[in-house]
Amino acid sequence: MHPPVPPLLTSRRHPLVRQLRRLHGSRGRREAGVALLEGSHLLEEALALGRLPSLVVHTEHWAMRHSRQLAQLVGRCPCQPVSAAVLEVMATTVSPDGVLCTLPLEAGPPWPSAPGFLLALDRIQDPGNLGTLLRTALAAGVEGVHQGAGADPLQPKVMRSSAGAGLHLPLRRHGDLLPVLHAAQAGGMQCVAAVVHGDRSYWELDWTIPTLLLLGNEGCGIARGLSAACDRHVTVPHRPTVESLNVAVAGALLLFERLRQSR
Repeated sequence: MHPPVPPLLTSRRHPLVRQLRRLHGSRGRREAGVALLEGSHLLEEALALGRLPSLVVHTEHWAMRHSRQLAQLVGRCPCQPVSAAVLEVMATTVSPDGVLCTLPLEAGPPWPSAPGFLLALDRIQDPGNLGTLLRTALAAGVEGVHQGAGADPLQPKVMRSSAGAGLHLPLRRHGDLLPVLHAAQAGGMQCVAAVVHGDRSYWELDWTIPTLLLLGNEGCGIARGLSAACDRHVTVPHRPTVESLNVAVAGALLLFERLRQSR
């Protein structure tokens, strides 16, 4: 027997509104120990991975359109109906699709014991770029991501841009990526830096051997010390009228080159 449905929440001043709005910032997420997922797709991704939300907030319209999904949640986690106006205040998006949830910050997927393809990100600042890179990495077969300073992978915009890929990928955050590069090299991996002016085009590299790909900051690229520690430096050739490519665009070309060579 399912528990009774809570009354519709219509007040923008309700404590739950303040509680969820605090999750818009990294400090609030860290203190609460949860991430904020917005939209039906991210909720479905979490459930597909066996990760149960600690709270689901939804509009009545969403409940009518997703009755089967809601039935799977009722009784397993708190489900709070709210007015559309209240949900808009809780969400970070301009037009939320009717549902958001909080997901406990538990350990993600296990780190691979002998990875063949890793991605390292040095100070990627734009949440859209980070989310796109995570989504592309998952599609290209990356087995784990090392992230230095930069955008918080748990912020809602990154989650949306990655379409939930960040929930699938093992991800480790580091204050310094240099030990990561040294450990990868000690384990037999080649460390490849993506640079504007490299010694070879990216397709000239053998990507089929164990590889760690390092991508750098949107404005200043890879830190000098990290670049110097890499074994190979590759570039994406382009017309000189353009100074450099967007990091997510360049990253996609490099990531899928490994997939192409492996076939």
